[in-house]
Amino acid sequence: MSYLRGFVPWFVFAAVSTVGWQWGALAALVVGARLLMQDRARRIPANSLVLEISSLGYFVVLTAVAFSFPHSPVQHYVGACSFGWLAVTAWTSLAVRRPFTLGIAKRQAPEEFWHTPQFLRINDVITTAWAAGFALTSVAIAVCVAAGTNSMATITCQVIGFLAPAVFTNRYPKAVQARLTAAAPTQ
Repeated sequence: MSYLRGFVPWFVFAAVSTVGWQWGALAALVVGARLLMQDRARRIPANSLVLEISSLGYFVVLTAVAFSFPHSPVQHYVGACSFGWLAVTAWTSLAVRRPFTLGIAKRQAPEEFWHTPQFLRINDVITTAWAAGFALTSVAIAVCVAAGTNSMATITCQVIGFLAPAVFTNRYPKAVQARLTAAAPTQ
């Protein structure tokens, strides 16, 4: 589950935001920058760090907004904005034919599989699941905030919006592998 590492700044943001959205944004920015520097020091190529780079960009902007306008109404919609940003990142990575999960998968899979149609297709499907999950979660959170629901409703949306694609990411490649193994001719 090394793909979770790319989401660490988002988890930090969620946790630290309970004391103030400015501090959550700053903490996520610092953690995101530190993780990105570690990855680059380990010589992980930038094109394998799409999520990390995009997240860092988001937290740069959010930190600036949060400290410049601490009472901005944006703070109420920051959960929806966060998932919206992740959705845009995922959909854009698909549009440019570099699904953000590809770089993560390459860190786990042997190089001989990287250019196979199955490997590429699995990453397209997984990134699409994340993109759809992020987009739907963004809308659900915005609706909850606009309707004035309690924070438990938005937290539930966020948890489901993250867990559903995470579970899919874990299960889908195994299902494809099982299907390919079953279809392979026996020798």
